[in-house]
Parts: sequence; structure tokens; C-alpha cells
Amino acid sequence: MTTPPFPVLRLKPKADARSIRHGHPWAWADDLVLDRRGRAIPAGALAILEDADRSPLGLGVATVEAKIALRLLDRDPNAVIDRDWLTAKIGAAHAFRTQIYDAPYYRLIHAEGDALPGLIVDRFGDTLVIQPNAIWLEERLDLLSEVLADVTGCTTLIKNGTSRARAAEELPEEMVMLRGEAPEGPLPVHMNGAIYMADVMGGQKTGLFYDQRPNHAMAAGMTRGSRVLDVFSHVGGFGLASLAAGAQSALCVDSSAPALALAEAGAAAMGKPLTTRQGDAFAVMEALATEGETFDLVVADPPAFAPAKTALDKGLRAYERVARLAAGLVAPGGIVILCSCSHAADLPKFRAACLRGIGRAGRTPRLIHTGFAGADHPQHPNLTETGYLKVLAFRLLP
Repeated sequence: MTTPPFPVLRLKPKADARSIRHGHPWAWADDLVLDRRGRAIPAGALAILEDADRSPLGLGVATVEAKIALRLLDRDPNAVIDRDWLTAKIGAAHAFRTQIYDAPYYRLIHAEGDALPGLIVDRFGDTLVIQPNAIWLEERLDLLSEVLADVTGCTTLIKNGTSRARAAEELPEEMVMLRGEAPEGPLPVHMNGAIYMADVMGGQKTGLFYDQRPNHAMAAGMTRGSRVLDVFSHVGGFGLASLAAGAQSALCVDSSAPALALAEAGAAAMGKPLTTRQGDAFAVMEALATEGETFDLVVADPPAFAPAKTALDKGLRAYERVARLAAGLVAPGGIVILCSCSHAADLPKFRAACLRGIGRAGRTPRLIHTGFAGADHPQHPNLTETGYLKVLAFRLLP
């Protein structure tokens, strides 16, 4: 038998090789035979994954000291991970985005959803913000940058190395200009008739959340002439989309003054009036209730309250509280939209928490819409983590 070009990691006899054959892209450390040679494989090195009978399952990236010990890159164990390979993957992702969007503002690469584990790339016109959240990407960053520039034609490439995922692979936290010059200020992004200001150098994540695009449009379609409250608004996602669609007014609430300043700048660019209120979202909602305020549409899009299973119970209680406070601010016959970006809280659990909160507010709901992330955030069907976003819209009966 010839010696394989890469080290080999083998599944234990009781491991579920069938799920990997059927598409699951990860191998867990507990499922692998990790002998001395296996444990010596450097983090980020390429390795062949075999089942217990020594049949190859594919070629992947090893991180044997981590819970996820191998992420598959290619089902072909003889694949060559080079410029041509990267060009094919990135080119396919780019072709899909240009087919579904008429402007270059979208998530270009969504990690496993685009068969590139650990890689996030968001596009803002001529600017790409790259999050290489794995060692194998960090080691190929120059090549990755060249391919991204060649495929997209973008001349400004920014490495955003601030993700928490990088810490798990002991990668440094840093912001680096890979190509071009740093933007002098926020970049305007046109979506759903609104203008958003993306701070790609100092904002949260890559500067803007593209995943809510279809849900912004859904909400905006129900807001003509309405009074809108956008809680945990960040840069004004739901509020600005509603104003663009003809809402009477919009109040954005967030704890971040810089985020609210970007929301105000977006509204100014649109020539629309926007009110903002900085503070803890729970405290502000309680204060609005005390003030007797009500709104035709209330949206709550909080951060991940349940980022892992260990935080699930606490997170669900937080979502219930959000639902109770938000529902209490909805005018009779109005609408409340509740969002979760916690992959540990699946849709049934999140929906149940929302219904408990709405019930505690003394309101009677009817579910009118269930939403997810946009098409530029493709879900890997075997990874619940890639289907993290859930959006529920309820009409509250008079």
C-alpha cells in the first residue's frame, strides 16, 4: 500500500461514519482513534479522514486538541488545496451572489455554508471584510486575498481578526489592511430602499448584519403609516427599512452610542426623521411602558442570549422577558417581531419562549411569519449552527 500524502485520522468502530458520508462536515475528537501520531498532527494541517475499515471519507483540516478534531474540505481524499481549488469555491459563491443580488452588498462567503470552514467574507461595494477564523485560512491568507481580489475585482481588502472563534485556535486579535487603504469613514449600503452606514473598521462584526435583509423587507411591508419601535437596533436595521417603506415614525433603541449615530447618519442620508434612545434595552422598554407609549410595530433583535447549550435555559428566560416587554408596547391589533441569533435555541424552543412571554403580557398572538437568514447565508443542512437566525412575527389581537 502506498503512503498517503497526508497524515491519517481514523474513526473509532462505534463512531457514526454514515453521517459523515451523508454530508456532515465534522469529525469529533471523541470519535477518533488519537494515538501518538494522531496527536502529533499540527493544528491546521491537512489530514485524511478514514472510517474504522480504513476507507477514506475525505480530506480535511485537523485540530486534534479541539472538540471538533477535523473539518472536511473535500470529499476527495486526493484533492489538492491550492489556488485552483480556492478559485473554484470562491468563484461558485460569487456567481451565486451576483445571480440573486443586483448590487455588490452581501455576504460573499458563509463558512461551511459555502464549503469553506471558518471563512466569513462580507462585501461592501469595492471593499471586502474578511474574517479568517481558522488556522488553515490564516496560513493561506496571502493566497486567499489574491483569489478574492481576482474573483471579485475588489481593490480594498480588510482582515477583521476580532472574532471570538479565532481565540479557540489561538489566533491573534487584529485588524489588518490586506489591500488598498482603510476607508475614511462608514460606507453607505443600499438595501430594501434604505441607506445603512457600515463601519467596517470599528463596527460590530464586519460592520453590518446582512442576514436580516429579507426580514427587514418583510417588516417594512407592514409599516406604511405606522409607528415603529426597533429595540436592539444596532445601526437601525428594521427602523430604517420601515421609514423607507413609509412608516410614520421610528424609534431605535440600543446600548451603543456609536451604533445609534450610524443609524442617525443613515436616516439623514435618506432624508427621513429618526428618533434614537440609548440605554439598556430592557430598562428602556420598561420606561416606555411606564410612559404609556405604544407602537404599531415593535421589533426586538437582541444579541445571542444562548450562544451555547450551557446557556440555553438562561437564554430562553431572557427571550421570554424580551417577548413580554415588547408585547406590552404593541398597540391593539399591532405586530411584534421577535428574533434570535442563538443556534443553541432551536426554533421550537424559541417560539415557545416567545409565546410564554406574550402570554405573560396578557396578549393574544397569531403567528403571521417565520423568517430565517437571507440566501447569502446558506445553511449547511447537517449543521444547525449555520441556521442560527430565527424571526417570528405575531399579530396581537385587539
